[in-house]
Amino acid sequence: MDLNLRPKENCKFDEISLGEIMLRLDPGDGRIKCARSFRAWEGGGEYNVARGLRRCFGMKTSVVTAFAENELGYLMEDFILQGGVDTSLIKWMPYDGIGRTVRNGINFTERGYGVRGAVGVSDRGNTAASKLKPGDIDWNYIFGTLGVRWLHTGGIFAALSETAAAVVIEAVKAAKKYGTVVSYDLNYRPSLWKGIGGQAKAQEVNKEIAKYIDVMIGNEEDFTACLGLEVEGNDGNLKKLNIEGYYKMIEAATKIYPNFKVVATTLRTVKTATVNDWSAICWADGQIHKGIELPGLEIYDRVGGGDSFASGLIYGLMSGKPASEAVNYGIAHGALAMTTPGDTSMASLKEVENIIGGKGARVQR
Repeated sequence: MDLNLRPKENCKFDEISLGEIMLRLDPGDGRIKCARSFRAWEGGGEYNVARGLRRCFGMKTSVVTAFAENELGYLMEDFILQGGVDTSLIKWMPYDGIGRTVRNGINFTERGYGVRGAVGVSDRGNTAASKLKPGDIDWNYIFGTLGVRWLHTGGIFAALSETAAAVVIEAVKAAKKYGTVVSYDLNYRPSLWKGIGGQAKAQEVNKEIAKYIDVMIGNEEDFTACLGLEVEGNDGNLKKLNIEGYYKMIEAATKIYPNFKVVATTLRTVKTATVNDWSAICWADGQIHKGIELPGLEIYDRVGGGDSFASGLIYGLMSGKPASEAVNYGIAHGALAMTTPGDTSMASLKEVENIIGGKGARVQR
């Protein structure tokens, strides 16, 4: 498999992510509807990938997004800076004082426990990122003058508005023009699409974007909802997953989109909110690779696990590892990210490699 990455010495950034970043308000062990205090974090499906690549894997990353210029925007910028991600590509939009024309997004998330599933309540209408439109970002400067080896974006940002979807298409076309590898996480969220055309609109948008993608990421629901592809014979049990069914789905996808060089999907069986079976598969060069299995994975906070899988996979591929190894970096990083609070990873490369190597959870002294 040859992704034909641009030379590192010719690029300012190893990776950039295009997407919305929200302020996450977390009630801790309690519930949103009963909370009297919240802990603040930053998070966003596409951003979490750049954050993981920077903090865990030591790559130079940046984020393309937009904030309303007010104290909340500055708070999120501060969180991003603490994560080591470059903020020079953020577009700041004038704030009118009450958010009538533009505002910053907020995401309330409770973790869930046992039989009680996690709950998320987004307050992201009319946000700065959703107001981005074609022409707002100078992609020729970013990809041509600065140089970027990898662009990551996804279906969460594409679902925010008609103009956001158009910005994704504009970005991936520009990336291909300059030889930048593009990954995309389908990340289907019914709540984001229901007000703008539902699943039919999701397929219309994602089928167009897919034409420009090198590395496509998503679970079985994502591929079905966004690209109209089905997994045959999947009974939802990690130990009995019909891998042949996944292979047929991926084979169908690569015939429709011969530009796909890698296709990856996480495999998650939810036993309770705090215990999941966790694994993934990755297709490349006509072969499907089943990654390590982590049955009975104990979860502290599942939000961002898929994004951390994506950043681990991307790190593996950018490091020149075969797909059979890269998928394990994704599995291990995603698993570790779900053992800590917040959307973003607190893991280290050594911890990721320990998981891949089968080391247990003995105390480190």
